Amino acid sequence: MLIKAFLDYLRYERNASERTINEYRDDLKAFESFFTGLDSDLTWETVDTDVCREWMVDMMERGNKASSVQRRLSALRSCFKFLLKRGYVQRDPAHNLTSPKKERVLPAFIREEDMNRLLDGEEMFDQTFDGRRDHLIVEMFYETGLRLSELTGLDMPDVNTSAMQLRVIGKGNKMRVVPFGEKLLHLINIYIGERAQLATVTGDGGPFFVTEKGQRMKQPNVRAMVKRQLGLVTTQKKRSPHVLRHSFATSMLNHEANLESVKELLGHEKLSTTEIYTHTTFEELKKVYREAHPRA
Repeated sequence: MLIKAFLDYLRYERNASERTINEYRDDLKAFESFFTGLDSDLTWETVDTDVCREWMVDMMERGNKASSVQRRLSALRSCFKFLLKRGYVQRDPAHNLTSPKKERVLPAFIREEDMNRLLDGEEMFDQTFDGRRDHLIVEMFYETGLRLSELTGLDMPDVNTSAMQLRVIGKGNKMRVVPFGEKLLHLINIYIGERAQLATVTGDGGPFFVTEKGQRMKQPNVRAMVKRQLGLVTTQKKRSPHVLRHSFATSMLNHEANLESVKELLGHEKLSTTEIYTHTTFEELKKVYREAHPRA
């Protein structure tokens, strides 16, 4: 009952994605299962901070990573904050909990020379409608830093070839404008011309990225395509659209873009979220130093 009320709030008032809602549901159900396992008489209204802390300790003892525990505690805090505000509970037992510290993992990215080899090599993409569309998708991820949902959510009016910019709807339905360059413009114009020839496409509206049947590209298909294409130039395990977003940010900072500008292009709310990429660029600097300095 209370979990459903919170999830409805996320869906209808916060416009959260289904993926986010499902993750919150799983986390909150896990907590509910834990406290009812401790005492069948416990309810969301009667659990206290000690029970919440016991759950955290139990997760750590079971080998869960600190990041996973943090995520679940975040879901629990958000839920109790909602329940307290709406009067479902009389206190918030998760408010003062301290999350375990997690190691800061550097984001995975593809090296510039590997991206150039993929995007400039004629043999890397099939010379078909699907192949040219996929080439454009990979180029757009790398040149703009879009999230997967932002790219698949593009409609035809969102792509302004005259101004060379994209209108993007990001997290929380926030709109931002992202510029792009000549290489991407060239691929966009080729794709728009071929898209217009599809018998299944009518008019200038509708989704921008489509299948040959005129249907909007689905995220799992784009994710699988990106993984396959990146596999042509790298053996690293992480090969996703988000890795291309990391690669965009890393390349921008490596070429002396200022942090605030990269933050705006990525659609980050906080500068601290963008700052992690400075650690990545420093790793690149160390690599260059080791390779170039005779006494390194």
